[in-house]
Amino acid sequence: MSGPQCCANPPTLNPNSGAGHVEKLGGLSTYVTGSPDSKLATLLISDVFGYEAPNLRKLADKVAAAGFYVAVPDFFHGDPNVDGGRPLQEWIKDHGVDKGFEEAKPVIQALKCKGITATGAVGFCWGAKVAVQLAKREFIQAAVLLHPSFVTVDDIKGVEVPISVLGAEIDQFSPPALVKEFEEALTAKSEVDRFVKIFPKVAHGWSVRYNVEDESAVKTAEEAHQNLLEWLAKHVK
Repeated sequence: MSGPQCCANPPTLNPNSGAGHVEKLGGLSTYVTGSPDSKLATLLISDVFGYEAPNLRKLADKVAAAGFYVAVPDFFHGDPNVDGGRPLQEWIKDHGVDKGFEEAKPVIQALKCKGITATGAVGFCWGAKVAVQLAKREFIQAAVLLHPSFVTVDDIKGVEVPISVLGAEIDQFSPPALVKEFEEALTAKSEVDRFVKIFPKVAHGWSVRYNVEDESAVKTAEEAHQNLLEWLAKHVK
């Protein structure tokens, strides 16, 4: 994850973006959106740029419009990996995925305390590793991984809940050959429902770090969004 792709096309962070609001959830500042009366939740776990990315919050609002209560926690405690900050290799020492996994558990518990009965987790890049860790035990009811980083075949073999993997054709962290290995590992687990797709002609990060003025980029991002919404609707109920 130390290569340039992880940090390509950085978003312009905006703490006021989105139709929702920020509140404390499970000890973390969290962007929340959607009906508080919903019994179904979705946890969006960001890439290294964090929870103030406008495209990520726009997607959270879209998931909320489909009937979910959506939480986007600040796993980086106000310290996303933005331009001009520390080198990624240094930053990641303070923001490891194992720490993210541990901090996700109280967030899920806090959602249950709000009356949530089923939760899905959607992870992007860094966040995909956290999501797959949650999917190894029944913390969640379904997972979606988009252009994952750090995820291994052994991680996939340990998954216990329905999982969708949406990969990019141009991705040094999860190249198509590795995504195919993920698919083979899931195929061997017939008891776990799965959906695996490689999007042609797109690069790592395409689903949330697209240029809103690039019609083609928006179209492929929206296709991924539709795929993840269908997966959540199928399995988080």
